[in-house]
Amino acid sequence: MYRAKTSGKSRYEVFDQSMTATALDRLQLEADLRHAIDRGELRVVYQPIMTLETGRIREVEALLRWVHPQRGVISPTEFIPIAEATGLIIPIGQWVLEAACQQARAWQLACPTEPPLIMSVNLSVRQFRHPRLAEDIVRALDEAQLDPGCLKLEITESVVTEEGDAAVKTLWELKNLGVHLAVDDFGTGYSSLNYLLRFPVDTLKIDRAFVSGLGTDDQSIAIVRSVIDLARSLNLAVTGEGIETVEQLGQLRELGCQQGQGYLFAHPLTSDAIAALLTADGLALPELALVAEQHAA
Repeated sequence: MYRAKTSGKSRYEVFDQSMTATALDRLQLEADLRHAIDRGELRVVYQPIMTLETGRIREVEALLRWVHPQRGVISPTEFIPIAEATGLIIPIGQWVLEAACQQARAWQLACPTEPPLIMSVNLSVRQFRHPRLAEDIVRALDEAQLDPGCLKLEITESVVTEEGDAAVKTLWELKNLGVHLAVDDFGTGYSSLNYLLRFPVDTLKIDRAFVSGLGTDDQSIAIVRSVIDLARSLNLAVTGEGIETVEQLGQLRELGCQQGQGYLFAHPLTSDAIAALLTADGLALPELALVAEQHAA
């Protein structure tokens, strides 16, 4: 069943013996994940989101990592689907949200900026459907004493388009809290334009698959240009994901993309490393990347 689900919708797989080992491994991973928070194995790391025109850090995205005592670092692509399927993503997602809000407030107090730093947090499918989502977000904001306008929630394009009218209702409920909303991986779905006018979103994040093609693939350039033009016409901000080269950065700037993130600026970093970047904020790109590299080690 899991093999078929992984391969896509409306598929089947014939059982073979290798699936037994895979299933047992998955069950063990699920059992370990249930205790990961209590054992302190989960980590929140952060990646800066840069204002491309000025090179300043305007936002930071919170990312989840699992450091298993025997297996080492486990990729989110391996354990997040398990957390989604079992419902563990609800308490784990809330833990990430609370930790990220508290960290954002700590950075704001230590390294004040104007406007204040924004923390970006991903919402999973199960979280987005959770009936007490708004209450959980309000609690996290209140406990951290973080202004709602300093929190941005990222929802993948596939989630908001597949949920239809229910997504519109949920997004407005979240928007009324005062938080920012972003559509992640924009450009990878098929029904975007049908609902985009009804979504109270603030930011479109261009999928890294299109950013990686800048400079080499005319189709990627055309898609990125179209997304930026669409966002501009709807008064939305645009963030380019997965920027790894100076050429990609230059093209995004030329096309009018406001913000970007990727390994060109910094890999996901610890909270102390981000604090060092915020202290050094305003340096030119090469010097800022050097600071990130030094503290990442």
